[in-house]
Amino acid sequence: MFKRGVSFNIYLTVGKKRRMMMGNKEQTFQKIIEVAYVMFAEKGFEKTSLALIAAEVGISKPAIYYYFQSKDQLITYLFDELYKVIQQDVAVDYKELSRVNFKEKLLELGYKSIEAQGKDPYFNKIFNQYILLAARDESYKKQLVELETSFLTSFVEVLQYGVRLGVLEDTPNIEAKAQMLALVYDNIGNFMLTGNQLNYRAIWKEAVHSVIQGGGDGKKS
Repeated sequence: MFKRGVSFNIYLTVGKKRRMMMGNKEQTFQKIIEVAYVMFAEKGFEKTSLALIAAEVGISKPAIYYYFQSKDQLITYLFDELYKVIQQDVAVDYKELSRVNFKEKLLELGYKSIEAQGKDPYFNKIFNQYILLAARDESYKKQLVELETSFLTSFVEVLQYGVRLGVLEDTPNIEAKAQMLALVYDNIGNFMLTGNQLNYRAIWKEAVHSVIQGGGDGKKS
C-alpha cells in the first residue's frame, strides 16, 4: 500500500553500509550527506556552515568544495533526496488492498508512520527547515505544494478505491474524509516532533474508525 516507513534515516543507514564498499571519495560524499542531515535538522540551515560540516566529517573546509560548491547546493541535494523518500511514502499498491483487509491496511499505514518517525527524530525537523525556506524561495514553495497535493490526492484515491470495493459508501464528503485522514496522519508527526507523549496509535485508530464505521476490521488492532 503506501510505502510509509522508508524514512531518510533508513536511507542513511543503507548509505553507511554501502560506504564500506565505496572508494574514499564516495565514502566522504556519503559522510557529508549524513552529517549535514543531522546538523541541518538540529541547528537549522542558518546556523550550520560548510566549515562546521567539514569539521564533523573530518575534512578541511576547502576539501568539502570538491563535493559541493556551496551550502545552497548541499541543501538542494538533500531536499531532492527527501522529495524522493516522501514520494515513496505516498506510492500505492492497490493489489494489496481488498474488501477484507482495507481497514487493516489503513491502520497499518499510520502505525508504520508512527514507528518510522519514532526511529528518525531528524526527518520532521529538517523538513520544517524546508518549509521555512519555502516562505522566501518560490522554487521550494512550488515543490512543497506539489508534494502536498500529491499527498492529499493519494488519500482521496485510496478512499475512492474503498468505495469501489464496497467498504465505504459513495457519499459527497468522501474527499473531506480523505483529507481529514491525511491531516491527522501528517500532524501526528508534528506533535511527535515537539515531544508530546500521546497515544498516537489510538489517535490514528480513532481517525480510521471514524471514516470506516463498521468496515471489514479483519484482525484486532
